[in-house]
Formats: sequence, C-alpha cells, structure tokens
Amino acid sequence: MRILVTGATGFIGRALIDRLLRRGDAVTALSRDARRAASVLPVRCACVQWDPATPLAAALLRGIDVVVHLAGEGVADRRWSPARKQAILRSRADSSRALVDAMAALPADARPRTLIAASAIGYYGDRGDEQLDEQSPPGSGFLAEVCRAWEDEVRRAGDAGVRTVSIRIGIVLGRHGGALARMLPAFRLGLGGPLGSGRQWMSWIHLHDLVALFEYVVERDAVRGVFNGVAPQPVTNREFTAALARTLRRPAMFAVPAPVLRLGLGELSSALLGSQRVLPRAAERAGFRFAHPQLAGALADICGEPDHEFVSEQWVPRGPAEVFDFFAEAGNLERITPPFVHFRVLRASAPRLHEGTRIDYRLRLHGVPVRWQSEIAAWQPPRSFRDVQRRGPYRRWQHEHQFEPFNGGTIIRDRVHYALPLGALGDLVAGWLVARDVREIFAFRRRVIEQMFGSAAAPPLSHPSR
Repeated sequence: MRILVTGATGFIGRALIDRLLRRGDAVTALSRDARRAASVLPVRCACVQWDPATPLAAALLRGIDVVVHLAGEGVADRRWSPARKQAILRSRADSSRALVDAMAALPADARPRTLIAASAIGYYGDRGDEQLDEQSPPGSGFLAEVCRAWEDEVRRAGDAGVRTVSIRIGIVLGRHGGALARMLPAFRLGLGGPLGSGRQWMSWIHLHDLVALFEYVVERDAVRGVFNGVAPQPVTNREFTAALARTLRRPAMFAVPAPVLRLGLGELSSALLGSQRVLPRAAERAGFRFAHPQLAGALADICGEPDHEFVSEQWVPRGPAEVFDFFAEAGNLERITPPFVHFRVLRASAPRLHEGTRIDYRLRLHGVPVRWQSEIAAWQPPRSFRDVQRRGPYRRWQHEHQFEPFNGGTIIRDRVHYALPLGALGDLVAGWLVARDVREIFAFRRRVIEQMFGSAAAPPLSHPSR
C-alpha cells in the first residue's frame, strides 16, 4: 500500500513506520522539518515538508491509499499555560481539518480510501471507577474538549467517502520513549511511588500492541469508527506502581501527594490524577488479539536491564562491496569520528578486519582519557558486520553495521545497543550526556560519508532489493 503518516518522528510514529516498511508498504512522512525527519527515519521513508498550521496541497495525497494522522503537540511536555493549551488544541484540530480539506479537493477516484487518526482516552474525562467503552459519552475538561474537536474534524472525511477510524490511545508503554521511559529512572533507583491517592485508573497499552492495532485497521476496509487503543485489563495507579516495582525488584514507597502535583504542574496535574477505566471492546469485537493483555507481562517484556538503542541510516550512490571495503579498514574509523572524541586506533590484530579481529583504541570523552578494545563478533561481507566492546567505558556496547543494496546504491545502517556502568545510577547521572554524544558522533559520521561517497539525498523510492 501507499501510506502517508503525519507525526512520523514521534514515539508511536517511528515504531509504526518501521512496521509498515517491513511489510513492504511505500511510506511518506509529512513533517514540519523534513530534513530532520530524513535524518531519524529509515531511508526508504520519503519525507515531505508540511507545517500542520497551514493548508495542505491536495496533490500530496493523490494516489495515497491510507493516511495515518498522528501529529500533535505533546500534552505532558510542560505546564498548560493558555498559549500552550491553544497550541495543543490547534495542532490537532487544525491539522486534521487541513488533511480532510485536501482530501475533499481531490476527485473521488484520486482520494485516499482511509483516514486513521490518533485520538486519546482523555475524551472520557475523569470518570472514577466507571467502566468506559467506545459507546460511552464524552467527559468534561480540557483534554475531553480537545479530543472531541479532533475527532469531529476527522469524521468530516466520511462525507467525502473516505473510511475514517479514530483510535483513542491510552498510556503507551515502551522501552525507549513514552510515559514509562520518564518513570523508569526514579523507579530503578527505588524512588518511585503512587501519584495522589493511587486509586485513579490507568488504561495502558504496550507499544507493540498499539502499532499492531493500527496495522490491523489499515488492512481491514470494513473496519471503521472509534477504537480504544488500550489493553483489556486497566489497573489503578497504585496497582501499576506495585507491578513496576516488582518487575524492577525495587521498593516504591515515595508517594507524591496530589497537592504537590497540582502545585508543581498546575492544570496538567489533572492528566495524572484523573481516572479513566477504559476497555477495548471495539477492537476485541473486530477480532484483534493483544500480545500483551496483562500489565505484568508487558512490563517484563519492556523492563530488562537498562539499555539504549540508537539507529542511523543514510543512502550513498555506491555499491555495497565498495562501501563495505572502506569499513573493513580499521584505520578508516578515525576518518569518520569527530575531533571532539580525540579518537586514535592504537593497534589491530589484523590489517583488514574479519571475524575475531580485535582493535585497541584511545579516546578522550569530556576530558577523561579512555582505552577501548572491540572485537569483530560477526563478519558477512558485503552485507554486515558486528563489533562488540571487550574492554571499555560501557557495561555493554554492540554496533551492527548493515549495507543494504537499494536503487543502485547502498543504505548504510548503524544499529547500536549500549548500557552504562552502575545501572540505574549511571543512567540517571550520565544517560542524557552519552545519548547526546552518540547522536553527535553519528551526525558527524553521516556528513563525512556523504562527502566521501556522494550525496545523501534519497533516491527515487522503490522496494528494496531482496
């Protein structure tokens, strides 16, 4: 299918695009910063500039089968000033209106068949212990108003003959983003605890299940209307806190009183203290099956040892063999590493890399001298190799280098997994700094590789070689 995604660089958008590309779909991302989007999304995703506050050229939707609309300002990023609330509302309602207007401007046979849009369980407001499903009436409060305006704009696409689906998303749990990523540092240190009374209901969903639900709706033309994007077993905040503490084997005794939350967060605290006991009855009736229906299983899947993942892709107009040969020379690593790292190759156990080669480096990070030894743990020329840290500053470091033939050139894909020393404490103290360093190192690498091998501009899209 030809699928267009807004909000593509967000936590949900990135995971969804990865899944759609693996299926073989042709994906286009609309972004207010197309250059940045192209640097963080897979090469095979086309990135197009669009400011959601402006009209959308109908031509961008011509030939698209499905539009997935995820764009919107972050709700929990900062306190809700009047200006912030207006930005949250407009980013959802105005962008939805622009999409629907662009669809309606096309001839009927050129319009997308389907519009699938995010909404939120904030639609229901604070409802205590009441069980809520897709037929429940809207609640009151700011988030409920936003969700109603959001869904009203999406529903207008039905007048143009477009199948419409709104997915009211709950608290999304995933390893590398979302609400859980913000909770984990405190909980790993044993500093977590309930919010307020802890009696408020939390309707959650594993990121993989949410992405699977979007995919399920994309595939089924008969499915339409509203779906609750939540797992079938909501829990109270106190139950959630206890389950997370058990998973991490940490105490969770540091409750945050409601007055403290209200003082610190203002009106935003209502999103944390409000109660929504939401059930996914429409999804279950449609035949969707959750891989992670229970919180304990979802948390066990997500909350392993603290680790980080970084992925970078770029396309170069050279073949995989030529690109692979460059990386097979240990000395070339110095050429693609930024000066601020003060990186030097001291010795390698072989002049050209192969499986089992060990390389010793010297570098300096923020003034601290570091010795590092890596080993080539896998070697599959000209498609991939993997190096792992044997001695060095990380608890664990693994770097997968992949070279995928694509449109007469090569997609260079770097996939890094690393864990810091001292576990949760190391993450809390230095996690943000290391993540920034990794981003800067690979941004420099991208620029140098572009200069050496040719333009980083994406080639015309097609399915990758198989």
